[in-house]
Amino acid sequence: MISRKLALILFSLAAAGPASAQSDPELPYWASISVDEARMRKGPSIDVPVLWEYRRKDLPVKVIARHENWRRVEDPDGARGWMAARLLSRTRTAIVTGAVRPMREEPSLSAAVAYRAEPGVIGRISDCQGGWCRFDVKGRKGWIQTDHIWGD
Repeated sequence: MISRKLALILFSLAAAGPASAQSDPELPYWASISVDEARMRKGPSIDVPVLWEYRRKDLPVKVIARHENWRRVEDPDGARGWMAARLLSRTRTAIVTGAVRPMREEPSLSAAVAYRAEPGVIGRISDCQGGWCRFDVKGRKGWIQTDHIWGD
């Protein structure tokens, strides 16, 4: 017979779940692809079919579910599938959507335009506030409206 104390310890360990799940933020959260080539699969296993192969490091994805060392993600086009957690980074990136978008000197529509970003351009984002994010495309920095990017 299991002692009451041992049963309580085992229950506590089971309730805590795996360590990787504890270190992940609440769902959903933003991540990016951390490697040059990554595969999205139909299920959380290398034994299931590949849905998409990505060849774009830093592409933003939204993590919507977890299963052991796998993450269910959504890409900028709305495709959903599973990726190995090791292929993802917590580095915040975004992709420009729609048309050519201005990157401004300050987070204001009246601020001077520093650069213009074409649809599909990926940059790192930081300091998001009031509908704007600081957007860095290979050292070219400016403020972009959050409704002009996916990944914020």
